[in-house]
Amino acid sequence: MKSLFLSAAALLGLTVAASAADLPRRSMAPMAAPIMSVPVFTWTGFYVGVQGGYAFGQENVRIYDTVTGLNYGRLDGSDLDGVVGGVHAGYNVQFGSIVVGVEGDIEATGIESKRVETYTAGGVVFTDSYKATLDYQASLRARIGFAFDRALVYATGGVAYGDFGARFSSTAAVGGVSVTNSIKFSDDAFGYTLGAGVEYAVTNNLTVRAEYRYTSYDLGRFDDRTVGLGASSEPDFHTVRVGASYKF
Repeated sequence: MKSLFLSAAALLGLTVAASAADLPRRSMAPMAAPIMSVPVFTWTGFYVGVQGGYAFGQENVRIYDTVTGLNYGRLDGSDLDGVVGGVHAGYNVQFGSIVVGVEGDIEATGIESKRVETYTAGGVVFTDSYKATLDYQASLRARIGFAFDRALVYATGGVAYGDFGARFSSTAAVGGVSVTNSIKFSDDAFGYTLGAGVEYAVTNNLTVRAEYRYTSYDLGRFDDRTVGLGASSEPDFHTVRVGASYKF
């Protein structure tokens, strides 16, 4: 009886083992690869940079007698051109695809205007010469643009300031005798500047730009009563610039 019981138990054990071997094995599911988030670029933040370019335009000048008010002449359309270069700084805020900000810049310039005219009136030969220079200029402007991810198309406008210097001389010659009167003046000038540009973020911190601006100044009137001459001038010019900025 005992032998029969042991045989039955052994048979039952073999049956259970065989059944367990036929069951499907359960394995752990593979771990999902981590999802790496790509940082989204934003134009919001402070930035500083450098810029350079070339300006070209015209200057309308009126020379007059301070006593009588009569014109010595007008030197309208005097060519005004030269290189510009300086630094800028600003701050942008981005709302969706709209970017608004404020920017200021200051530049040294090689802009100058020259004009010489000779004419005869009443048998007298007159020679008028004029030269003006813009030593440096600055502006404070608003900017508004539309961002295409790392590209920004913008418009800009605001107030402009320039430091002008000029000299005018008029020589009258008759019968081998000549007399020269001259006036020299320098003054601060205020005006406005408007333009547009495109900027691109090469990295999260480095941007490059190309920009066009129109600038107009009004120098008002300058009188030198010691020589009896006065002058007024309205220079305006176009400037094309390129630049680079570091965004914090």
